[in-house]
Amino acid sequence: MTSALTLDLVQRLRSENAGNTVVLPQLIQDALGIGPISYLHEVSRLFGIKSAHLPELEHMTPRFDLLPFAECYERNCLVMDDPKDVLHQMAANMPVVVLTDPFSAEMRNWIANRLHRRHLVAIAHPDDMRVFLAKHERKHRAMDQVEVGDDSVGVDEGSTTISLASLAGDTRPVVKLVNSTLYDALKNKASDIHFESTVTGIQIKYRIDGVLLAGGQAGGVQIAEQVISRLKVLAELDISERRIPQDGRFKVVISGREVDFRVSIMPSIHGEDAVLRVLDKQGADDAWKTLRLDILGLDTDTIAQIRSLAAEPYGLLLVTGPTGSGKSTTLYATLSEINSGEEKIITIEDPVEYQLPGILQIPVNDKKGLTFARGLRSILRHDPDKILVGEIRDAETATIAIQAAQTGHLVFASVHANNAFSVMDRFMNMGIDRHSFTDALIGVVAQRLIRRVCPHCVQTDAPSEEMLRANGIPPERVANWRFRKGKGCEQCRGTGYLGRKAIAEVLRTNDEIRQVLSSNRPIGDLRAAAARAGFAPLRRIAMRSVARGETTLEEINRVTVVG
Repeated sequence: MTSALTLDLVQRLRSENAGNTVVLPQLIQDALGIGPISYLHEVSRLFGIKSAHLPELEHMTPRFDLLPFAECYERNCLVMDDPKDVLHQMAANMPVVVLTDPFSAEMRNWIANRLHRRHLVAIAHPDDMRVFLAKHERKHRAMDQVEVGDDSVGVDEGSTTISLASLAGDTRPVVKLVNSTLYDALKNKASDIHFESTVTGIQIKYRIDGVLLAGGQAGGVQIAEQVISRLKVLAELDISERRIPQDGRFKVVISGREVDFRVSIMPSIHGEDAVLRVLDKQGADDAWKTLRLDILGLDTDTIAQIRSLAAEPYGLLLVTGPTGSGKSTTLYATLSEINSGEEKIITIEDPVEYQLPGILQIPVNDKKGLTFARGLRSILRHDPDKILVGEIRDAETATIAIQAAQTGHLVFASVHANNAFSVMDRFMNMGIDRHSFTDALIGVVAQRLIRRVCPHCVQTDAPSEEMLRANGIPPERVANWRFRKGKGCEQCRGTGYLGRKAIAEVLRTNDEIRQVLSSNRPIGDLRAAAARAGFAPLRRIAMRSVARGETTLEEINRVTVVG
């Protein structure tokens, strides 16, 4: 026999589970041993209010004019018209406020102050509320999601924060299109937004999990020009200049989160294109506070090797890979793990993407003369133990980083190269002394990001023999492999993939490898020396993920070289 719901029970559960991520309804259901329907019945009985199940919600009319969708979404509530009196409250002309948490006096007071009119109250289960709001989200994702301050106030140099005061009454289609696109990109965790001008209008694409996906389009050359002009206004760029590239940035508060957008405008044969890099700092703050290598998806052997390199007292540790391969995340995770507070850790970055507690982070400012090289020189006078250089781009920065590694500092840095073995050529092309480089180098991490199979539509797969042989896999060796792929669903936008994981090859230098590097012997000798030291190439590590069913052959062929 189940117990009845009381306010004392609610208060006790709240106090005992302060900060718990489990929502209160679930705690109550678990405590009473009841399901969602019985939970609603108990709440209705306790407060003397009606309960609204999903079918009843769908027969009522949401009043987003009284309470905007963004506020409903954020606070998990609704204001509804019930003209057919489906809840039998005998007040068809009075709005109904549907709550998922009627226990909160703060929530009830907020509603009363927000509406300024008489209303009825009903209770809905959080699961039903999420389903209902999801159905209406696409219609109401644009204007209500964007908040702003004074457009004339710059948050920092070259950056402006947009405010609701300047946009709330703006119903221009172009403004709504841009705002809707920004929100949609953030919701889908896009890293970049592409606005591509075409002969007939503008095409919008999102880079999600490293791949460009179509986001929508708008017809009309005039619309395309207005969209690009709108982006220029937000980024404080010259709207009259259409012949040369321009770069800028702006910030937007979306659903209570401050998001930074870096803007690149490029002339094209059909007008101008724009690419926005999305930096959702606030949305990822909690993740960065607990960031560790073992949550990036790396193999345990790879993690052990990186941690071993990071434990060295001095030397140069390089993380390499193309743009968007997760180099910064790996460096941040490594620093977070070794940051015990007993050593001085200083970084110089362009830009500082996320703040790491207890670490001095310096942003590059080329306009003021603070380059990587100049900042690195100053860092060396600031008594550091460990240094992070966001990117080694030129000979001067490389030389100072090597000198720092040779004088008792552990230096972490990223550099653009295709694999662990091509890093040497990258530094030699900068004119760096070969012997100094090999003396300072302790290891290279070459990284990629691969998409995971969507867990919502995953199914078994059976690659053909031709496919296996094309990937250098003898069919007789895959008996224990777990081939899987995603069929494509709404959760993964029909791609079959959802989320990404990191894979990396780690080259740790030893006496033999240093000898091969310093004597400028062929790359084959270097690969042979690395193999004798236990080096596992990136392709082999990627295959392990395929064998475990985490990704597909098609995906690893996209990011790694066959053979």
